[in-house]
Amino acid sequence: MCGIVGYIGFREASDVIIKGLKRLEYRGYDSAGIAILNGEVIIKKGKGKVVNLEKMVLNGPAKGTVGIGHTRWATHGEPNDVNAHPHSDGKHDFAIVHNGIIENYDSLKKELISKGHTFDGQTDTEVLAHLIEEIQKVAEVDFETAVQLALKQVDGTYGLAIVNKHEKDKIIVARKGSPLLLGIGDNEVFIASDASPIIEYTNKVVYLDDDEMAVITREGYQVKTISNIELNKQVHELEMNIEQIEKGGFPHFMLKEIHEQSDTIADCMRGRLMVEENRVVLGGIERVLDRLVNARRLVIAACGTSWHAGLVGEYLLEYIAKLPVEVEYASEFRYRQPLIDSNDILLVISQSGETADTLAAVREARERGALVIGICNVVGSTIARETDAGIYTHAGPEIGVASTKAFTAQVTVLSMMAILLGQRRKVLGEADAKEMIHALHGIPAQVASIMEKQDQIDTISRLFAYAPNFLYLGRSYNFPVALEGALKLKEISYIHAEGYPAAEMKHGPIALIDEHMPVVVLAVTDHTNDKMISNIEEVRARKGRVIAITTENNHDVRNLAEFCITIPETHDVLTPLLTVIPLQILSYQIAVYRKCHVDQPRNLAKSVTVE
Repeated sequence: MCGIVGYIGFREASDVIIKGLKRLEYRGYDSAGIAILNGEVIIKKGKGKVVNLEKMVLNGPAKGTVGIGHTRWATHGEPNDVNAHPHSDGKHDFAIVHNGIIENYDSLKKELISKGHTFDGQTDTEVLAHLIEEIQKVAEVDFETAVQLALKQVDGTYGLAIVNKHEKDKIIVARKGSPLLLGIGDNEVFIASDASPIIEYTNKVVYLDDDEMAVITREGYQVKTISNIELNKQVHELEMNIEQIEKGGFPHFMLKEIHEQSDTIADCMRGRLMVEENRVVLGGIERVLDRLVNARRLVIAACGTSWHAGLVGEYLLEYIAKLPVEVEYASEFRYRQPLIDSNDILLVISQSGETADTLAAVREARERGALVIGICNVVGSTIARETDAGIYTHAGPEIGVASTKAFTAQVTVLSMMAILLGQRRKVLGEADAKEMIHALHGIPAQVASIMEKQDQIDTISRLFAYAPNFLYLGRSYNFPVALEGALKLKEISYIHAEGYPAAEMKHGPIALIDEHMPVVVLAVTDHTNDKMISNIEEVRARKGRVIAITTENNHDVRNLAEFCITIPETHDVLTPLLTVIPLQILSYQIAVYRKCHVDQPRNLAKSVTVE
């Protein structure tokens, strides 16, 4: 949510910032703005897309080599030109961009109004700007100190960048709860919410942690705490490259990322799935493996698509490793006083590694003494740094807001983790382990074969593109996939869709079924096949339109379904890695037919970094 780009160096700042903001569009936003230092603070901003901002800059050039930019996802105040960032103080001496939420902004605003301040908009960020101004005036301190003192007075989260016309060669940045990193170049420094805007220029980055700030000049940077304690920060090297964040000839990032899954699943397994040795190696959790093997239970916390992956993980870990698992919404975890302590293990799953609710669950569990393990995609992310151990998915940058390759990579990690623990807990026999490992090794090629069915799926997509509702049904390992399929359709096509355990259809949803209701049924040849056939018969009896995702030899289902998309045969526990692929393609194609913004669906953000 929201995005920050900043630059100080020898290039034209507006060029760097506009290009960077375009690369952050996937995060979700409703307005954009830029502030350039050129004797004065030149601010251009407005509601709408970055391309509108680019036209403003071209029509009235903002020349200068120091600047900050922002894409806003509205929290306080409606999306409009006034509430767009950057915001300024009352004297227009400085400009600030801000991700996050200042929770006590209302009380601060009332106090500032009583002291004569007036406000143009409704944002919490404008309040912060006036607070800094007030502190500098009353305390008679330098600007940097005023920023520090202001941040000590605010409650909430922030990632922010500030430029001041009286300090023409300086940018001040700070972070608490909202990601921010510095890109280190030769006589230039870049600032961004994530690495995508800066990878074109440098692969050397410094990650800011909570309650840290940096003072950046052309010569370099100084990192310190908000309390003014100087820090020496490690410089990390990014593993991504510029090609990974380009569309590569595809019309949308989402379609590119769907097609990448045969490769990303293979990358996820590389060096970990030892087929000839019949074992799994997960170096990121090796030092805590004994704790995992002897755990009394595992709690999984995640949000959105990652939560669905966690549900698949529950089935896998309980069946294969005989390990009791509970799956929690991270957004609810800390608010219900969870019963978790030093005897428990929390496993958190997050594509970005920056999800605010999931990060809060990490901190809550660690405060209670639990071991915390992370599964995430972004190297160096906050969750990767704050967990005790973890596993990277190696899926590469995921730009499309609707997560696809991250889901299959997460399920791949959970599958390997279940096999590893099953063997170490001595509850998974050698023959069964061998069968699963060989089946998992074959998944990338099977995923690639499903991509060849896009024309078949396209026919279904065209027919149901304007259906008002969809129902998704699954059992066992594929119940979470039904939830994920429904979520994908909702996210990018704006069609109301619900995922249900198939047996629960009779407990309410069956009342919705008629000749206008498309019902997507996940019916593979596993131990639930007979029950799924009964569910299909129930839908057909009420004239529902059955779209079946089934395995190639499941002739009973193929004969019953009005529409059928087949997937290759694999081990029962691994079918989610295949059944989800047609659902991703179906959602994508329907969204295209409905002329929706596939990569930037309305009201959504890629990384939810505020609560």
